[in-house]
Amino acid sequence: MIKICVVYTHHKLGDLIWQLPYIKAISLHHNLPLDLIVREKTQAKKIMINENYVKKIFYNNFRKGLFYWVDVWKLFKIFKKNKYSHLYLLDKVNKTAIAAKLAGIRKIIGPGIGKQKKWLTNKFFLTNEDWKKSYSEQSQKFLKINSIPIKNKLPVLNIKIKSFEKNNKDLIRKGKKISFGVDSFEDFKIWQEENFVKLANLFFKKKLFDYVYLICGPDKSYLAKNIINLSNKNYFIDCSNKDLSGVIYAIKNSEFFVGNNSGPLNLSAAMNIKSFGLIANDPVSELKYSKIIPINPDNYIDNTWIRDRNAMKRLNVNQVYNSILKNL
Repeated sequence: MIKICVVYTHHKLGDLIWQLPYIKAISLHHNLPLDLIVREKTQAKKIMINENYVKKIFYNNFRKGLFYWVDVWKLFKIFKKNKYSHLYLLDKVNKTAIAAKLAGIRKIIGPGIGKQKKWLTNKFFLTNEDWKKSYSEQSQKFLKINSIPIKNKLPVLNIKIKSFEKNNKDLIRKGKKISFGVDSFEDFKIWQEENFVKLANLFFKKKLFDYVYLICGPDKSYLAKNIINLSNKNYFIDCSNKDLSGVIYAIKNSEFFVGNNSGPLNLSAAMNIKSFGLIANDPVSELKYSKIIPINPDNYIDNTWIRDRNAMKRLNVNQVYNSILKNL
């Protein structure tokens, strides 16, 4: 009997979203729903609650050091209990392949970078040069060399809004809502708070919203509070105390999303909300397999990495405003 599991070990929400087309492609290739093992930090059980190509989701945190073999043992137990015939690895981590080999899985299919290939059963592997590609391009080539077709390369999340309403009634407002994604896992990607305030003023004069959801994590709640204090307006809704279900509910109820290059931006685009990415110091070419509409400063050079938040100041508020109006 064919039974499939896919493993992806990266910890960011956005990274998992980039892999959705390839996880689905594996399911379609076998014409079966599959199980998925990811890090708990991705909160995959929430974002994929309505996806029929995923049957079960298990969490494993893929630790290093002393916990390396503890994780191998945990993975081994999952594999042994569920009796998978096929295991697909979407990155180069070894421990998953080792656990699969110990559990006796017949088909262990992975990219085969470095030492991983000695644990795999497939014959064609990615090269070290391939590992310089974006995560999307790596997975596309990985599936291609293993004869798995990809029908759609754009991430898609099917969200039934009623599933997220129960604990988020405090976010319900009459009128038009938009969302600002004001934080990022990496501080250098964050647009300045005063710029979000100015942008909101311009949108409000144009009557584009009645309320603005401020999307950020609890560890960056000061960003939302700074925006509210600087603006002295009552149309901002601070979502920094909400979990991912609240973030999903807010974004899904929005006319459009404007935000830094982070997980909520990828989440918004995957939910088919018009999504504008504020990007001054990341390669925008990485977004070509996404519905994200990037907004870059003048004289922006693609494929350059700048690790300085001051680079975001080059994104002029009027430029951002005009770019969004043109694309609405």
